Amino acid sequence: MTDAETTRETTVGELSEGQILRGILDRLPPSTAPVGPGDDAAVLAVPDGRVVATTDTLVHGPDFRLAWSSPFDLGFKSAAVNLADVAAMGARPIALLVALAMPESTPVSFVRGFADGLAAACAELAPGCAVEGGDLTVSDTLTIAVTALGSLDGREPVRRSGARAGDGVYVIGELGLAARGLEVLFGRFTDAQGAPLPVTDDTRAALSAVDALALSRQLAPRPPLAEALRAADAGATAMMDVSDGLALDATRLADASGVTVAFDSATLGENPALALAGGEDHGFLVTFAPDAEPLGHRVGTVVPRGADAVTVDGRAWTGRAGWDPYRDWDAGRG
Repeated sequence: MTDAETTRETTVGELSEGQILRGILDRLPPSTAPVGPGDDAAVLAVPDGRVVATTDTLVHGPDFRLAWSSPFDLGFKSAAVNLADVAAMGARPIALLVALAMPESTPVSFVRGFADGLAAACAELAPGCAVEGGDLTVSDTLTIAVTALGSLDGREPVRRSGARAGDGVYVIGELGLAARGLEVLFGRFTDAQGAPLPVTDDTRAALSAVDALALSRQLAPRPPLAEALRAADAGATAMMDVSDGLALDATRLADASGVTVAFDSATLGENPALALAGGEDHGFLVTFAPDAEPLGHRVGTVVPRGADAVTVDGRAWTGRAGWDPYRDWDAGRG
């Protein structure tokens, strides 16, 4: 037997679906649901009687690169982006359903690391939430689909459509850091042809402290879910997860509420353009009535609807709007 044969990793194509699934479940915390993984469907206890549901799909290429994302980080991010959407509605995440479509050549170690990332995200960001089911299949392109479920726990859902003129506009979490991390990836971790180069412990160590933090936030975001729930309890009139860029997401909120969101660039940090156009920080854009006790950092005011959904320092925002996969994905970049 050659050295290559003795060190070669087992791939998912060499195992049965049941064996792969058992390898995932063995790395996840035990389910606390009335019926957890193992049957045709899970049965969840939702004391409120209402279920908040969301889903998100991550595809190799437009959404992540395996050269850049470790299996653990990819599992963490897959959970985090969905947990943030649940919390943006003022709901407590209670369950994830995870579907993996993988090439047969995918190493089994990838699946294990991915499961570890899922478990860590639930434990850190949403204690009590667990993976309660999912699906496995084969595909030429690695694809991850996650459905997150939440309980409102007696709250009314906080929607995008509740902002009113006079409300303050706040951001809970970071702005522009994940976008800076993406700039680091394309600037430091690509070859002359633009193909991705591996992110390793050594190459991370060579980065400045700020760039290393930005890279971490891009690859494994930490949305402040607990603060979002506190914002809901504090009377937030509207709220949404900032995933595609502050300007684009604020436009969605403004259109849903029939108002204009007026930003003050002086409140948007050292690089307002990056804060407005960058995405994937997964903080929360929140509005509060003038008499509320708000959470977060004030970045503007809701004003009556004008010609533009979003303004910055009184003028229409004409910079990059944010991430739209149909407009911005370039297959030629890898």
